[in-house]
Amino acid sequence: QPKLVESGGGSVQAGGSLRLSCVASEFALKNYHIGWFRQAPGKEREAISYMSFPGKIVYADSVQGRFTISRDNAANTAYLQMDNLEVEDTGVYTCARTKWGIDWKDARLYDKWGQGTQVTVSG
Repeated sequence: QPKLVESGGGSVQAGGSLRLSCVASEFALKNYHIGWFRQAPGKEREAISYMSFPGKIVYADSVQGRFTISRDNAANTAYLQMDNLEVEDTGVYTCARTKWGIDWKDARLYDKWGQGTQVTVSG
């Protein structure tokens, strides 16, 4: 069964950094676009970053300039480097795959999701 597994979450002080990993198994990540989403307590899920398999990168305004998405196709892994973290970045972070590049924020276009990893930023 194709699977995505995130790791790297944790608790950090505001201004700190974390690097999330999203490991794909039973399929080749290089053939898919990858999205990162997060859901803060009491809020709707938010699309925060996207990387197409040719390499187009997009960020939500809320993380632009602080987060960096990347992928290592040889390792079948995507990453989200998060710097200068803010309390508002707290939430569960999830990666997902899609073959569709028409609307990267539309969660309905993603067909496989990881289980999520918790990120907690304290002030």
